[in-house]
Amino acid sequence: MWVNVLIRTRAVHAEALSEALMERGALSVSVEDADAGTDSETPQFGEPGSPATPLWDNSKVIALFDPAHDLAGIVAAAAQDIGLGETPPIEFQDVAEENWVQLTQSQFEPIRIDERLWIVPTWHDAPDSNAINLKLDPGMAFGTGSHPTTRLCLEWLLGNVQDGNTLLDYGCGSGILAITAAKLGGRNVVGVEIDLQAIEAARRNADQNNVVIDLRHSSQPLPETFDLVAANILTNPLCVLAPLLSSRVAPNGRLALSGVLDTQSQQVIDAYAPWIDLHVGAVREGWCRLEGVRDRC
Repeated sequence: MWVNVLIRTRAVHAEALSEALMERGALSVSVEDADAGTDSETPQFGEPGSPATPLWDNSKVIALFDPAHDLAGIVAAAAQDIGLGETPPIEFQDVAEENWVQLTQSQFEPIRIDERLWIVPTWHDAPDSNAINLKLDPGMAFGTGSHPTTRLCLEWLLGNVQDGNTLLDYGCGSGILAITAAKLGGRNVVGVEIDLQAIEAARRNADQNNVVIDLRHSSQPLPETFDLVAANILTNPLCVLAPLLSSRVAPNGRLALSGVLDTQSQQVIDAYAPWIDLHVGAVREGWCRLEGVRDRC
């Protein structure tokens, strides 16, 4: 048995209090919005190029401890460490011992994209041995098939990849799109990422699925053009990348972009208009997929 100590404090004190609690023996510390679920909740959205949302005013610091400690005394001492005039309000919450690996795995079931494609965690048997079964575990890199934007891109690949097509997956994350393209018969499949951890995750996933993907850091040269280009990122980066991604689409090649809210679609369409005419190809849960074909010229 463990104990969570829940401490309400102002945002300005949350980080310092967290560090003081760690110094005094907390096993872990997290910070949440103390007003979550109420009208005062402050959503946090972090997209490159967007103004940062200030951390919620009323924070809940949650510190995990061994119950043998004098928890009230530790919180009082931590508050004193950072110069708080009085000990903030605290609550205690028992945390039962769990098989955390088993609990985490139970939250991820095989995902059916269509009759030809399943995303299957490695601890599950393939639901359909006649389908393409991508072995993919949740990890450090984005892309397990459960997010609407990933599904939108997978559906586009299923409808567009033909044997021998070349493909660029820009911002490849876990490699799920590139791996799917290779499984569908694509060749010279390239995945590009800015995150070195994601590149390693994509490499492991490709090996696990017995496909070869050319994985590159975004700082490396990208001289080729491709029959198909897919990017599942976010609106602002996609707009910044418009000249680069458009130039990597071969004449008569196809481009698909996701990670775009339906309300942001025109912004991205306008950014790519000098090179490729995009349209909304599909919408799922408020997210859209934009797609288009590059003219021969």
